[in-house]
Amino acid sequence: MSDTVIPVERIERATYLIRGQKVMLDRDLAVLYGVETKALKQAVRRNSKRFPDDFAFVLDRKEFATLRSHFVTSKSLYFGLSPFLTSQKIMII
Repeated sequence: MSDTVIPVERIERATYLIRGQKVMLDRDLAVLYGVETKALKQAVRRNSKRFPDDFAFVLDRKEFATLRSHFVTSKSLYFGLSPFLTSQKIMII
């Protein structure tokens, strides 16, 4: 990752309120870090002890369906497996 400053507006557009927390989808966080989503997920799994317990969570089926419905008009958006979400307090570290 470079020392490039990411505009606040970019982060705000990628932030959602789920379970009362501001969260970001794994793929959006990967874009901010300049890595593939798959690589980000692998790094989190391999280094799980380095992250706080509330770093990420996976949506249940109902939450996933609700989130997916918000993007129904976007043909370019693809959700395969349920994404994990990262909490806002972790995103700003």
